[in-house]
Amino acid sequence: MYSREKRMRAIELYIKYEKSPADVIRELGYPDRKMLGKWYKMYLEEQETGIPYEKRYAKVPRFSQEEQEAAVRHYLEHGRNYSRTVRALGYPNRETLRAWCKELVPDRCKKRSGSVRYPHGQEEGTTGGHRSRETNDKEAIRMVSCKRNPLLPDKEVQNVMSAAEDTHTSGSKEELISEIESLRKQVKRLQLERDVLKKTAEIIKKDPGVDQKKLNNREKAILIGALRKAHPLKDLLECMAMSRSSFFYQRQCLLAGDKYEKLKERIKILFEANGRRYGYRRIHALLVREGIGVSEKVVRRCMAECSLIVFGRKRRRYSAYQGEKTPAARNLLKRDFYAERPNTKWLTDITEFHIPAGKVYLSPIIDCFDGMVVSWTIGTSPDADLVNSMLDHAMATLKAGEKPIVHSDRGAHYRWPGWLSRMEEANLLRSMSKKGCTPDNSACEGFFGRLKNEMFYNRKWFGVSIAEFMDILNRYLHWYANVHIKLSHVLIKSEPPVLM
Repeated sequence: MYSREKRMRAIELYIKYEKSPADVIRELGYPDRKMLGKWYKMYLEEQETGIPYEKRYAKVPRFSQEEQEAAVRHYLEHGRNYSRTVRALGYPNRETLRAWCKELVPDRCKKRSGSVRYPHGQEEGTTGGHRSRETNDKEAIRMVSCKRNPLLPDKEVQNVMSAAEDTHTSGSKEELISEIESLRKQVKRLQLERDVLKKTAEIIKKDPGVDQKKLNNREKAILIGALRKAHPLKDLLECMAMSRSSFFYQRQCLLAGDKYEKLKERIKILFEANGRRYGYRRIHALLVREGIGVSEKVVRRCMAECSLIVFGRKRRRYSAYQGEKTPAARNLLKRDFYAERPNTKWLTDITEFHIPAGKVYLSPIIDCFDGMVVSWTIGTSPDADLVNSMLDHAMATLKAGEKPIVHSDRGAHYRWPGWLSRMEEANLLRSMSKKGCTPDNSACEGFFGRLKNEMFYNRKWFGVSIAEFMDILNRYLHWYANVHIKLSHVLIKSEPPVLM
């Protein structure tokens, strides 16, 4: 049924796909699991012996070619009756004789009466355009004889070749039918996938390139319901990776309607009546006042489905990053914040304090040796003066020969000409964190966290002006720099106890 080329192609895919028959059948459309296993076994035997399977197991003909031609000749000369020929010769059976006739004289065994087809250019008989039965039988007998005789005339050879071509065509018919069926299945599958993508964009309103298997069951059920008339349910369920029970459950839910339809209408009325200002929590409170018992999650989901959104100004957090305007310095510290002596590694950054009276910004320099504040500036705007004056105060504390590494983030404050010129004049090394990487400056961030926990958080700043807050912050920093005890520094610098 299948040629050797097709069998070898199936075996190669079977080996490639780690002996998975399902993958081979899905790609080629043939054969079945049992036949594929048999082909693979034959392939292994061929590899061991080196002899093709067809030659090793070829059937030895029981009857010689001369006996076959004699039986066919007797069949044509004695009324073309299979039973009469078998009784007269004693061999073979009727099915075998019919096969011999199909092989040697295919035109003479298909029709027992009526017209006979002749090769192109051959003359027809004079009686009604047909030759007599006796003439036809004699010609068929000559065709049987010329099957194995190369010295026959050209016309006879043409007759034999035509019969061989007809036999070859009938033998490959099954393979062609199998290929056509496989192509039809592929076309049907592609048509199904195209329709699913089209309906996904039309009904679900999603990108056609979305993976249909990642849709929720409700959306899958809607798509299957829309395509059920055009494609079988089994193929649709397989394409959407959905079980049959889940589909019918979702269909029942869709037919039952939305049980929150009345609730959504009431939520819309309340939302519009309050100027579209209330979120789901306040809408839920209004519903509870009216005696409607429903959870906040249901209210939130209903408002999302109805696109009831409270629009407001989005809070924008402070960020000093304004893009890569100048080349960034290399990260020289690489998160190594340990220093053996003072004024070797400095850290700096800006933090924001938001109080009811306004915003206040702090720009300090931290020494990695003991974690203390070298200098700081406080202001109401994170501008160049804030960081430049802080750097001037810090450099005034340096002794001769001290050139610390100044590490910062990639904020615009540390790329302005004033900062760069001060760093170059003092021969200080610049170091910068990676963009948006807080751990690269974690020691300075830790100082900000400790400062806000001890001084800013858990306190109410209502009625405190900006000037008063700046004074409170400044007094805290003086206390932190002169009085605050750093346990790790105390443990390192303290003398060992005297043993009594």
